[in-house]
Amino acid sequence: MTNQSTPSEIVLVGFPSLPVRFYLPVSLIMFLVYISSLSANGTVILLIILKESLHKPMYMAIANLAASDLLFDTITLPKIIAKYWFEDGAMPFSACLFQVFWVHFLGTLDAFILMVMAMDRYVAISRPLHYSTIISNKQMVVACTLCLFVSSIAGLIGVFVILTLVLNCGRTRINSYFCSSSSVYGLACGDVTYSRLVTFCTATVVLLLPLSFIVFSYVAIIRILNSSINLRNGEKAFYTCTTHLLVITIYYIPRLFVYITNQTKLILNADVNVLILCLYTFLPHMANPIIYCLRTNEIRQIIKQCYQHLFYLKGEEEFQAYPYKGCKSGFSHICYIN
Repeated sequence: MTNQSTPSEIVLVGFPSLPVRFYLPVSLIMFLVYISSLSANGTVILLIILKESLHKPMYMAIANLAASDLLFDTITLPKIIAKYWFEDGAMPFSACLFQVFWVHFLGTLDAFILMVMAMDRYVAISRPLHYSTIISNKQMVVACTLCLFVSSIAGLIGVFVILTLVLNCGRTRINSYFCSSSSVYGLACGDVTYSRLVTFCTATVVLLLPLSFIVFSYVAIIRILNSSINLRNGEKAFYTCTTHLLVITIYYIPRLFVYITNQTKLILNADVNVLILCLYTFLPHMANPIIYCLRTNEIRQIIKQCYQHLFYLKGEEEFQAYPYKGCKSGFSHICYIN
């Protein structure tokens, strides 16, 4: 995947001005972020797969979003953690291209999955009696497959644009946590105006198109709820949508800020750029499953039941070790002797 116009390897810098003495704390923070994201997203995926009651269109979309976030963090975070732990930020250029594809692919996939979730909420609120016939599990599978197809095109465009550039002119350092098309442009030997234009147009389509649909759907939802006769049901329906709105806010606002600053030629400090990059990539991936677990009643109840079951088993084991004859059958988990 490399040729004479590309370097043999590149070096991820991360925060350019970060002193060496802060490498260990930063790497520990990134490691905790990765473990938290891995655990939370993995739990959501397993619950949705194993619990038949969660085999519904909305939860299928949530599972796809969790899988996308988990895969993104697995592809990007281990290398930057190794950079700060072992000062090993170098990677082959082919590995950098690998990251470029998946970063653009998964970033686009998140945007379109959020759009599908907005569509799901709109149908659930506007046509509650016909929801099961309009949106089924099969239709959700088709929608997610289309999202995967569109996202793969975005990833391929990011790689193709980089392969058209001449990069082998002595620069190998990237001020970023991972490889993306915009970060690799800093290694180019010539003018990259056309390449940046292609990237900007692609990003506009894959991010602003879903955002426009999401805004439209929620404006329609608010109008429906305002005109609802049963205000209690309307408030309950909108409460379920606030989860989705919170995820959208975390995902889109930092991205829109970056696009606005890029187009207005506003120059930000390199460390600020990396910090914003972390905010709109890793923070949502860690927060999404927590938000869904706390705000989605079915997932919350299943997690509660799992903990109660574990507590019951623990009580039974300790009761067998320290029995108390005053305990009734079935209640030994609350009256064992410590």
